[in-house]
Amino acid sequence: MPEARPPLPPFTEQTARAKVQAAEDAWNTRDPERVALAYTEDSEWRNRDRFLTGRAEIVAFLRDKWQRELDYRLRKELWAFTDNRIAVRFEYEWHDAAGQWWRSYGNENWEFAPNGLMHRRYASINDLPITPTARRVSV
Repeated sequence: MPEARPPLPPFTEQTARAKVQAAEDAWNTRDPERVALAYTEDSEWRNRDRFLTGRAEIVAFLRDKWQRELDYRLRKELWAFTDNRIAVRFEYEWHDAAGQWWRSYGNENWEFAPNGLMHRRYASINDLPITPTARRVSV
């Protein structure tokens, strides 16, 4: 029997919000292996200009991401949902090794398999340099 990750599609507003919150919570752990468990073994990603397939590529990508994006903290917000799809807007803050703080904004489109694992994730992201006093995503 394939692994399951409730809530399962089709989504209601309540279950879509729960799915978004679970994703936010997992990403804020900055644990690539934990985050990757929410995706199907053959999950397809587009993250900015990177195209990934499968959990192993996701883990490697996230490991590299969180080595560069220090003290990463994320907020996600439900934008829309339907049967097995959810759209979110997000912002996250981080700093680079030189100490420059950034706020990254974007949108993600998610498509889920029947077992509740994400099969597709398409992310568009823009970065804005900020001062430490401009931070608004709590750490």
